[in-house]
Formats: sequence, C-alpha cells, structure tokens
Amino acid sequence: MAPAAGRPAETHIAPVPLEKAYRLLNHGPTVLVSARHGGTDNVMAAAWACALDFAPPKLTVVLDKATRTRELVEGAGTFVIQVPTAALLELTHRVGHRSQRDEPGKLAEAGVRLFGMPGHDLPFVAGCSAWLACRVVPEPHNQQAYDLFIGEVVGAWADDRVFRDGHWHFESADPGWRSLHYVAGGRFYATGDALDA
Repeated sequence: MAPAAGRPAETHIAPVPLEKAYRLLNHGPTVLVSARHGGTDNVMAAAWACALDFAPPKLTVVLDKATRTRELVEGAGTFVIQVPTAALLELTHRVGHRSQRDEPGKLAEAGVRLFGMPGHDLPFVAGCSAWLACRVVPEPHNQQAYDLFIGEVVGAWADDRVFRDGHWHFESADPGWRSLHYVAGGRFYATGDALDA
C-alpha cells in the first residue's frame, strides 16, 4: 500500500544502522529538508543531495541563501533529510516552489504533516520512505561560496515496507513508494526497475 501523506506509519519505521545510512541516498533521490529553530518549522525540497562519507556517515546538500529553511538550519545547527515518495509528488513540488517567507501557511497548504522521533528535537515529514537526522559540520567557506552544507548523520530510519535488510525494495513495493528524481519545470521521474549486473 502506498504511503498516506501526513500519517506516519510509525509501526513500519525502523532504525537503519549508521554504517548503512549512505544507502538511503545512494540512488540520488530528490529530498525534503526540514529544520526547526526559534519555534519555527519549515520544509523545502532539494535536488542536490548526496552521501559523502561512511564513518561517521556524512552527506551534502545545497541550500540556497534565499531559503527560509537554510536560515533555520544555520540557527539550529541541525536538520533532517528525508526521501519523499511518488505518493508525495504534489507536496514535494509545492514545498520546493513556495517560500515560507512569502506564504507563512506554506506547510499546511501543501499538506505537510510533521512528527517527532525520540531523542531528536527535529521536524520529520510523514509519508516519506527514509529519514536522516543530521548535525551541521561547519564549513563556512563552502556554505557561503557554494551554498553547500555538510551534515553528519546522527540517526537514520526507513519504512520497512520499502527499505529493509540494508537495501531498497522498490521492485516489490507499491509504485507509490518509488522515490522522486527532479529534472526541471515540474518534471520528476520515479525510481525505475531493478537491474542486477
């Protein structure tokens, strides 16, 4: 069954060992970046995110200076990267093309539902297939010159209906679970069929 937007199926959320956290991003999906600071939560979409290191696990994500989410990430020093599903296509597009600065009700209008994970004061987006809680690794030059942020992954989880035993299982899951890959102009592709060499 495809994920229901806004309802965390918490019985299906399982921890992912940190040494395997890179596998949640290795296939290059569009991600949702969420952050909390000063009583404000926000979520944005980002197409440029990737795994960076194994131990400790790290990732990179590009956060434009104009985004409200970047301001929250800089203030808090923490953020969440999550992998949205094909079932969250419209939500992903909306949060990626609207600014909370101009539309304070952006999250509610887009249908974003947030939930918490024990031990982390961060907003997690319901309906995704994977979540990575991150601590900013300060690199001021990269952040200012390239909008490039490095995050150390301090917690990782996935929905076991599509990721289990350290691997994605898109080929046996409902198509609504496939991850999104943004191209441009509102066009996304969903993860395709598995091919083994």
